[in-house]
Amino acid sequence: MKFLDEAKVYVKAGDGGDGVVAFRREKYIEFGGPDGGNGGKGGDVVVEAVEGLNTLIDYRYAQHFKARKGGNGAGSDRTGAASPDVVLKVPVGTQILAEDKQTLLADLDAPGKRVVIAKGGDGGYGNAHYKTSTNRAPRRADKGWPGEERWIWLRLKLIADAGLIGLPNAGKSTFLAAVSAARPKIADYPFTTLHPQLGVVRLNATEEFILADIPGLIEGAHEGAGLGDRFLGHVERCAVLLHLIDGTQPDPARAWRTIRAELAGYGAGLSDKPEIVALNKADAMTPQALASRRKALERACGRPVHVISGATGEGVAEVLRALAETIRQARLDRAAGPALTPPSARP
Repeated sequence: MKFLDEAKVYVKAGDGGDGVVAFRREKYIEFGGPDGGNGGKGGDVVVEAVEGLNTLIDYRYAQHFKARKGGNGAGSDRTGAASPDVVLKVPVGTQILAEDKQTLLADLDAPGKRVVIAKGGDGGYGNAHYKTSTNRAPRRADKGWPGEERWIWLRLKLIADAGLIGLPNAGKSTFLAAVSAARPKIADYPFTTLHPQLGVVRLNATEEFILADIPGLIEGAHEGAGLGDRFLGHVERCAVLLHLIDGTQPDPARAWRTIRAELAGYGAGLSDKPEIVALNKADAMTPQALASRRKALERACGRPVHVISGATGEGVAEVLRALAETIRQARLDRAAGPALTPPSARP
C-alpha cells in the first residue's frame, strides 16, 4: 500500500429540508387549520480515527464528500427525515487543518475519537409552526438552512513511542529490521527509506513499544534540501528519539551537530525531546577508531554514547532497554497529569 500522509479534501454537509404549507382537509371538519410539517436535518460530515489504517491513500482520488439533504416536511404535521452522516475514516494521529494549512481544527490522536467537521443545516419550519391565536391560517414556510462546506487538509502524524533519526545511511532501517518484524528496504546508498516505517519492538511478554523510522536528514533539510523535513512530523509525538550515527565516518560529532541543527530549525519541540545517542556499525571499525570516535561524540553531545551494531546485534539490547525506560517514565508522567498545587501554597 502506498504511503500518503497528507491530503486535501472538500466536505459539504447536507442542507436542511424545506418546510411546507399544508392545511387539514377532512370531511365534516371545517377550518381544519395549518398542518404543514418541518423539514428534516441535513447530514453532518464526521471525521473519525480508526485502528488498522496507517495512510491517507483513500483520499488520493476521492476528494469530495457531500452529505444528503434532509427530507422535506409534509402535511399532517409530518417532519421530514433527517439524512445520515457521512463519516471519513482516517488513521489514528491524523490532524485536521483549515484551508490555510495553519489553523488546527482537530487532532484525532486516539482510536474512536471523532469530530463533526461540517454541520448539516437545520430543516425549515412548516406553516404549522407559525400558527397563533391571531394568525389562524399562516401561509409561510421556510427553506432549509444550508449545510456547512469547506476545504480541509488531513495530515497524518504517526503514533509512535520512539523515533529513529540520523543522516542517510546511518543504519536506521537495519536497526528497525533487527529489533522488530518490520521489513524496510535496506541498501548501501542514501535515501533508501522514502517514507516512514513503523515497527513493534517486543522486549518480553508484557513490554513493547512502537518504533518509527523516518527518511534520513541532511544539512539544510529544514530549508528543503534532500527529502526536506516534512517527515519529522511523524516523530513529534514520540517520547524519546534514538539518534543513530554512522561510526565509519571520520567525524561523527559533526554528524550529530548537523541533525541537532535540523531539529532546532524544524521546531515543534523536537530539539527538547529526550535523546539517546548511539554510534552504529561497531563491527566495521577497529578498536582504536571506535574508542576515539566515541570519545569525540561524547564530548560533542555531553552524554554517554551507546556503541551498537544493527548488523550483529552488539549493544542493541542495552539501547532498547534505555528506550523502554524513557518511554515508561513518559507514560507515567502523562498519566499523572499536571501536579496539583497544595492549598497552602496557593495565593
